Amino acid sequence: MELVVFGLLVVEMSNTFGKLFRLTTFGESHGDAVGGIVDGCPAGLELTRNDIQKELDKRKPGQSDLTTSRKEGDRVRILSGVFEGRTIGTPIAMVVQNEDVDSSKYSRDLIRPGHADYMYERKYGFRDYRGGGRSSGRETVGRVCGGAIAKKLLERIDVEVFGHVTKVGGIECSPSIEEIKKHSTENKVRCGDPDKAEKMAERIKSLGDSGDSIGGCVEVIVENLPLGVGEPVFDKLEAELAKATLSVGAVKGFEIGAGFKSADKTGSQMNDPFRIHEGKIDIKENDAGGVLGGISSGEPINIRASVKPTPSISKPQKTVNLREKEEKEIQIRGRHDPCICPRIVPVLESMVSLTIVDLCMRSGNLPVDKINDER
Repeated sequence: MELVVFGLLVVEMSNTFGKLFRLTTFGESHGDAVGGIVDGCPAGLELTRNDIQKELDKRKPGQSDLTTSRKEGDRVRILSGVFEGRTIGTPIAMVVQNEDVDSSKYSRDLIRPGHADYMYERKYGFRDYRGGGRSSGRETVGRVCGGAIAKKLLERIDVEVFGHVTKVGGIECSPSIEEIKKHSTENKVRCGDPDKAEKMAERIKSLGDSGDSIGGCVEVIVENLPLGVGEPVFDKLEAELAKATLSVGAVKGFEIGAGFKSADKTGSQMNDPFRIHEGKIDIKENDAGGVLGGISSGEPINIRASVKPTPSISKPQKTVNLREKEEKEIQIRGRHDPCICPRIVPVLESMVSLTIVDLCMRSGNLPVDKINDER
């Protein structure tokens, strides 16, 4: 929808993220296609379809018995912005066709508890109710497309972004970075602790079989980010990361470093001591999570997101019929993840990568016009 305010055109629904490195996503869950357009990528970056596809494959449905049975190949097509394997500085349009759509289980009139159905109806007056339309998790396909390009840019300055599941339904773990890198891609929960991953999988499967769902927690770590990225006031690095993380529909909480545990610490416990290490100044501990005063400290950044249980469950729930204005009971049918955590990991990695690239461009750590082949 559009409004005219003092002669200026105002677009109500924002679909673009970033300032210098911008991602616009498009498409609905049961529409023809979904995807993303990246604007602001410098010319000369080596980029192929496979670079994007490998990230989409981490997110696509139907990977295991812990995910939705919807079968989508999520095969990406690059429509513009790339020539002879390199970006040309123009918008990069990427599209993924929706192939396995079944809209028969969705009602225009019964609003689903835990979903955005009623809010969209009241705000816009008209909505695509099939599979949640624009508010569906299917929208995140475009985010992962953009995140794949962001990761390619970060590789040029040796910055690595990776995530893992740390908690599901009260089963919690805190593996080392080495264990995360080794194990989180080896199991269907994407957890860095194989033993806990097995217990998490059993918990997810059990609840899914009973018609229910479960939430959890995902951590994303950024390694090798240089000191000086981020702004000291409103565009603090952690503030931008919080916005990026909380913009993902299933995320209900965000913390960085010690997070909410910092509320129970004293200043002497919380303050990270400076030291001279191998002839350079660095920080001994990292309760700050790699950010001080809104600016990266050079230490690893670690953020955590709490992910709510999938709202689409087959257990009977109370709701309202919009047309009849009567209370009703609803049992949501269809194909849904009993736990969103495993498939949200690449989405959160993408949002963190997009944020870091945008801020690195603003701070001069990455070029904004063209790539110099001499790294």
